[in-house]
Order: sequence, then C-alpha cells, then structure tokens
Amino acid sequence: MRKGLIFGLAALAAAAGATVAAPGTARAAGEGIPLPSFEWSFDGIFGTYDRASVQRGLQVYRAVCAGCHSMDYIAFRNLAELGYSEDEIKAMAAEAIVIDGPNDEGEMFERAGLPFDYFPAPFPNDRAAAFANGGALPPDLSLMAKARANGPNYLLALMGHGYEDQVSDETLQQIFALETEKRQTQYEANLENYETMLEVYEERVEAGEEATRPTPPEEPQPVESIEDLGLSEGLSFNAYFPGYGIAMAMPLFDDGVEYADGTPATVEQMATDVANFLMWTAEPKLEDRKGMGIKVILFLLVFTGILYAAKRKVWADVH
Repeated sequence: MRKGLIFGLAALAAAAGATVAAPGTARAAGEGIPLPSFEWSFDGIFGTYDRASVQRGLQVYRAVCAGCHSMDYIAFRNLAELGYSEDEIKAMAAEAIVIDGPNDEGEMFERAGLPFDYFPAPFPNDRAAAFANGGALPPDLSLMAKARANGPNYLLALMGHGYEDQVSDETLQQIFALETEKRQTQYEANLENYETMLEVYEERVEAGEEATRPTPPEEPQPVESIEDLGLSEGLSFNAYFPGYGIAMAMPLFDDGVEYADGTPATVEQMATDVANFLMWTAEPKLEDRKGMGIKVILFLLVFTGILYAAKRKVWADVH
C-alpha cells in the first residue's frame, strides 16, 4: 500500500511538472542541423525571467528590431512587469507617435504615445512593410519565441551564431554534409523513377508506338561552399534558418547599442538579451504559471497525505 502511494505521488508530481515546462525540439525547423542548446534562467519548474537581461533585450529591440518588426500585443504599461517605474513607462511611451481619432471634425491625428498604447508598428500596413524590405514581410515579434520550435534557442542561434561571419567551420561542414546527402538521396529517387520510365519507353518502342526517351537525371555535385547551396539573390546565409537563405541581413554588431547598465554589448550578449525579451513578450505570465503549478503540486501532495491518514484512521479497526 505504501509503495503504491509513493508511486502515485511521484507520478502525480511528474504529470504536474510536465504542464509547467515542456522541452523543445532539438532540431532547427526544416530538418536542418541541430540547434545549439543554451542555458536560460526561465527553464525548469522554478525558472524565472532574468529581468536585467529582459530590460536590455527591450533596449536592443527598440534600437535594432523596431525599425522593421512590429510588436502588436505588447502595450507600454506591460513594461511595469519588468520593473520599470510609471515615469519611465510614460517617458518611453511619449517617444512614440500614435495615430488616433477621429476627432470632432472626423479626422485622424497624431499624438504622443501613452502607457495604455501598444507598441506602434514601423509601417502603416503589410504591403508597405514588404515593399520596404525587398518583398519580404518582417514578422511580428510578439509571439515569435513560442511560434518557433525551441524558440529561445532558435532565436539566439539565428541572431548570434547563424550568419556567415558568425558560423563556425564545424557547423558549415555539418551543413555541407547534410545537403550533399539530401541531394544524393533525391538523385537516387530520380534515378529509380528514370529507370521505370525507361522501361515503359522501351516497351512502347517494341510495340511500334511513338514515344519520347526520358532524360536521365544529372548526378549531383557535392556541396562544398555556401555558394553551392544556391541561395536566391538578395538572401543572406543563416545556418539555422529553414533553407539557409534569410531576407534579414545580419542585424547585430558589437557595440551596436550602449546598454544603460554598462554591460558590454557583444553580439552574443545582445542576441541573448533580445531572445530573453522575446520569450517574455510571448509568455509574460510564465512565472505566475509556474508558481501556480508548484502550489498545485504541494496542495495535492498534502491532500493525498491527509487522505491516506484518514484512510488509516477509518480502517484501523479492520486491520
């Protein structure tokens, strides 16, 4: 009986814990190379946001990302959860120009942002955004950390480790080997299809029918350089973007921002901070959810103990 109770409690705790933090996938989207795994303060049942890093990430977003990417689901007042004071939030909101109205004359007008306003979009509409970015529509970043598998690791790898000037030789060789294997696999499938078509062709010729001889597939060349990947013109190479060709040029450079807290603004640091910030925008109530999960686990453990004690009391005379 006691072993059964202990097993039940362990299973209960494991099930409850699974709702608190679910592991992400280990591979980049599009069956690419495996994503590197980084340590995050919000991982695990007891994980919390590193607010200093999230605040720095907000600074990177405003200085680098906000020129192209919107943040439709975050209002300035939400920044209070990151430790900003009311005056600081008002000051940040006031820097934004918001289209409001109509006024009494039925016309729209511009005004300074207020804390209840959402972050303004950099472009008036999607078509304008795509036109300004060579036809590629910059996605909204509000939920990006949850919209991509293994989001935080993906974002950090993409911005801090994936571009041509950042990627390691070892990673490049992994990509070249993977793409060479893919091409060989496709070639073998095409060759098999060609042989089937050739048999059909020969049968039709023997029967006196007119037929066009199929063209054999070309043997693939091994991928030995980024150029061999055949990226479309205007795309930048990124090891962790599906297809390796991304419309966004490398956005981060050392000392690209000057952190308010004096932290050195390396590419790695900025990529980490903005990934932390985007995780917060995607799940601002993560800490509340995990805290509630822990409370539920503790309650169920105590409640199970009470039930067990009551059972022992009720059935004491029988035993």
